[in-house]
Amino acid sequence: MAALGGGGTRWRRAWLPALQLLRRGSKAVTRHWKAMHLQRQKLLALTEFLPPRPPVPPRCRPRHATEEPRQEDGYARVLRRQAEECLRGSRMVAVCQFNSLPDEDVATLRHFLRKHNIHLKFILNEIIRPVLAQSELRSLLPLFVCRNVLLVSPEARAREMLRVLKGVPQVVLLGACIDGTILSRQGVENFARLPSLEVSQGQTVAALSLLSSQTSSLLQRGPAHLTALLDEHIRRLRDTGGATEPPPGRSSGNH
Repeated sequence: MAALGGGGTRWRRAWLPALQLLRRGSKAVTRHWKAMHLQRQKLLALTEFLPPRPPVPPRCRPRHATEEPRQEDGYARVLRRQAEECLRGSRMVAVCQFNSLPDEDVATLRHFLRKHNIHLKFILNEIIRPVLAQSELRSLLPLFVCRNVLLVSPEARAREMLRVLKGVPQVVLLGACIDGTILSRQGVENFARLPSLEVSQGQTVAALSLLSSQTSSLLQRGPAHLTALLDEHIRRLRDTGGATEPPPGRSSGNH
């Protein structure tokens, strides 16, 4: 019994229940949210770390007067001189937007334009911009924003140019300068509808001659009418005088 009693004590010490219920009390909340004091907010704002700004790249900095100007490339100077000569001897300068076009179509376009004495010029914007800025065509500068081509001609061939460009949708007309006048696309189309110079001169001469002939007829109408009235009056006097007065020979014999 002593052994059993001792074993039972060891068995009670080793056995634990599978489910234990423990009671835990809730913790008391001792800290509540409180707005930060204004002085502390100011202190934190003043002591806040501000990371340094990234350095400005040298290409974005303004150029100082002490820096030497870049020397102009000789090839660019030659191209600029050619552009000046091309613009100087042209009465019509048209600016077009050039989209992707095969080389064969470009050659065909050159051929049809050259039939009307219109030349297609590929000039870089870096070359043509300084030339236009120093000429009378500076108003065309806003049109050079992408890949452009110039259509130049020593004559005003707007009608022929529009007829050729109608079959090439990849070349879009943006504006032109014809005889020193800056025109938009609509202005070029209106200019193309005008008659030729010879026809306009003939119409002007006909209108002026019509006005002068009308003025001359109005001025001559009064004297002509007066002359006709006087002639009719003289004729009537002669007719009435011959019937009432006797012949001169017969009247002398009676006396």
